[in-house]
Amino acid sequence: MPSGLCAHLFGLSDCPVLSGSGAVYRVCAGTATFHLLQAVLLVHLHSPTSPRAQLHNSFWLLKLLFLLGLCAIAFCIPDEHLFPAWHYIGICGGFAFILLQLVLITAFAHSWNKNWQTGAAQDCSWFLAVLLATLGFYSMAGVGAVLLFHYYTHPAGCLLNKMLLSLHLCFCGLISFLSIAPCIRLKQPRSGLLQASVISCYIMYLTFSALSSRPPERVILQGQNHTLCLPGLSKMEPQTPDISLAMLSASIMYACVLFAWCVKVSRVEKPSLCFCCPETVEADKGQRGGAARPADQETPPAPPVQVQHLSYNYSAFHFVFFLASLYVMVTLTNWFRVGSRGAVQPSSIPQGHTGSYLRLG
Repeated sequence: MPSGLCAHLFGLSDCPVLSGSGAVYRVCAGTATFHLLQAVLLVHLHSPTSPRAQLHNSFWLLKLLFLLGLCAIAFCIPDEHLFPAWHYIGICGGFAFILLQLVLITAFAHSWNKNWQTGAAQDCSWFLAVLLATLGFYSMAGVGAVLLFHYYTHPAGCLLNKMLLSLHLCFCGLISFLSIAPCIRLKQPRSGLLQASVISCYIMYLTFSALSSRPPERVILQGQNHTLCLPGLSKMEPQTPDISLAMLSASIMYACVLFAWCVKVSRVEKPSLCFCCPETVEADKGQRGGAARPADQETPPAPPVQVQHLSYNYSAFHFVFFLASLYVMVTLTNWFRVGSRGAVQPSSIPQGHTGSYLRLG
């Protein structure tokens, strides 16, 4: 399809503008600009009845056409003007979204643990559920660490990989200890190992994502060149973006964003398996108000009209998707810099470690 379109539009059999990493940069540039403009236009919006709120809740066809127009404009920008600047913008935005993902996953684990701990105080079966979930996440983190040591380290090299894996395992142990430390539980009584286990899994995922994008190392063993520190490589080859890793990263990204806007933490919650949508306990509301009034009692005045407020911050919503668009862009291109004609190149940091350093940090 791209070759046929290239032949029809440009008279060429191959045009990297419409395919490859260059096309990823251009499409994500259009979507990121679309969400950033809406985030700016919706700043300090407080009422859903405001005319500006219609930019978020209406005009779907016009917004779709505007999004397509931005993407089309991005395809008209010359490579040398778009790729260098957009690469560094994408790296900064992707790193910011990684930090945001950590915050969202921590909030997710806190909400989950709080809900199930409420049930554990009433029924032992909920305590068993918390225990099994905690063991499950720690098991996944442990298996992930073992696989990373097996596939991304070697006795003859990969010293940096070994150091980073050991350091991150120490971090997992530290946060696990802090989650049950008496001084922490004094301030946060519901703190527990469930949150630490979820964060440990996320740390192992980030470690895997970073190590898989590092260039391999070449060493001489028994008079022969060997490529180490990456699975499945027998010779020095240029790296290409890994689609499976990109799909995993995108899945985690969408799960985090959806959770961020669907969860509502209530003051009093009932334990439920659907912990992201907790049931609220109404405190005898309406029972006393429904009692019969004496005949001689005056009718109370009508309550004042309440001002409607936004259920969530529209501007922050679009800014999160702006960062998510940049994160998708750098993930699909494996954090590499895109050069002329859409070809991926190592980053300007020595040995192409840009994405690795950011994710490991």
